[in-house]
Amino acid sequence: MIDIPFLEKKAHEIRATCVQIAHDGKVGHLGSALSCIEGIISLYYYWLNVSPETVKNPDRDRFILSKGHACTSHYAVLADRGFIPMEWLTRYAETDEPLSDHPCKYALDVLECSSGSLGHGLGIATGMIYGLRLDNSPARAAVLMSDGECNEGSVWEAAMFAASKELDNLLVLVDDNGIQAVGRSDEIMGYTCLEEKFKAFGWGACTVPGNDIKAVINALDGFPFRKGRPTAIILKTKKGAGVSFMEDEVLWHYRVPSDDDLGNALNELGAKPIHF
Repeated sequence: MIDIPFLEKKAHEIRATCVQIAHDGKVGHLGSALSCIEGIISLYYYWLNVSPETVKNPDRDRFILSKGHACTSHYAVLADRGFIPMEWLTRYAETDEPLSDHPCKYALDVLECSSGSLGHGLGIATGMIYGLRLDNSPARAAVLMSDGECNEGSVWEAAMFAASKELDNLLVLVDDNGIQAVGRSDEIMGYTCLEEKFKAFGWGACTVPGNDIKAVINALDGFPFRKGRPTAIILKTKKGAGVSFMEDEVLWHYRVPSDDDLGNALNELGAKPIHF
């Protein structure tokens, strides 16, 4: 039985880790990392069939962080689950180190692919799963995307292909935090309901409170939502979730936490970074 309080506590620790390494590495994108933590935790502690021992198994489940700028949350979870050494977190974003400020498979080979050029992750995962199905593999793939990258036409080309090939072993989580790099998503691209949009493209889809781990896990339990169709779960989240002065603030897409920001955030979270 899944221990929800344990995972909620873990989310505080992962958030504290993200704030710490963003401060130490002097790299932004913290708000984007904080908003998707419940999604990544729900996958790695519950849904994904992959472990440090099976990371090269051809039938493993795949995870692609399409919103690569949110990589601190992924790195922290990989360290906590034993995929990478914990001490690597202390060298985040340093030159010639494995944890770059956008994920690079050539630096960190436990990744399925490099990412950061938004709009590519769904197409990559769709190709992977289509090929694996031709080989009769039971592997599944999960992609974590941003609402901002749903502006890209390549996302919807991949969505059409996945539906046409009946890839019901493909899962997308969309971190719908309402903010893009330089403004609010609705103001930049106009109002759209992503759940309705995925359904219109032939997917099974639902919308859940994305910073509520129990709600995310309950949604994952319904996978696939429609036999013969890929699944999309729209996570309604807050940019900078968990740290009050970062929440729903456009400036925290790029801003690097100061010493005072770090102290205030850690005090509010009431948790220590996992590598301390």
